[in-house]
Amino acid sequence: MKSIKKTILALGLMTAGLVSAQSADMRNMLKVGVNGGIAVPAENAGGTVGVDLSYQNLVTPGFGLGIATGYSHFFGRENGTIDNNDFGVVPVAALIRVYPKQTGFYLGTDLGYGFIVGDDKVAANNATERPDGGFYIKPEIGYHNKDWNFSLQYQKTFTGDKGQIGDQKYNAGAIGVGVGYNIPLGK
Repeated sequence: MKSIKKTILALGLMTAGLVSAQSADMRNMLKVGVNGGIAVPAENAGGTVGVDLSYQNLVTPGFGLGIATGYSHFFGRENGTIDNNDFGVVPVAALIRVYPKQTGFYLGTDLGYGFIVGDDKVAANNATERPDGGFYIKPEIGYHNKDWNFSLQYQKTFTGDKGQIGDQKYNAGAIGVGVGYNIPLGK
């Protein structure tokens, strides 16, 4: 838990430093959004809902870089005799976006580390330890304009074989949709 607090603090300090060092208009922006979807494969979780927060700098008019975080809550599901617990994923990631035109279609991904938080056990009726996290990726394709982003996205935190119970593999991945609002920074 201490490492999560330290990471969030460091992310906040980096964002504050980047924000204060940048100029106005839509080159620099905070992106605030929500997302929801279904877990794939749906062995230990059924659905997910979350919030996204990121900072983006348009390095060129068609290419953005930044940092991203948020929280996605995965709803545990019963799988045979296994009563899986809910859990969350808190990513700390680099944001990469490609905008072919000023408005319209875009491609992007977030790459980093996903901290898995929640109950220490995978299931209420099993003593298997929950993984702490792993490599995080969130590719997306969507539509954007000056204020809004609408996307189809896949998010996955790779945990290897940690958290597996018998034949049930531990999954922290989902396919879903997201909507975000752009807040310009500066003047």
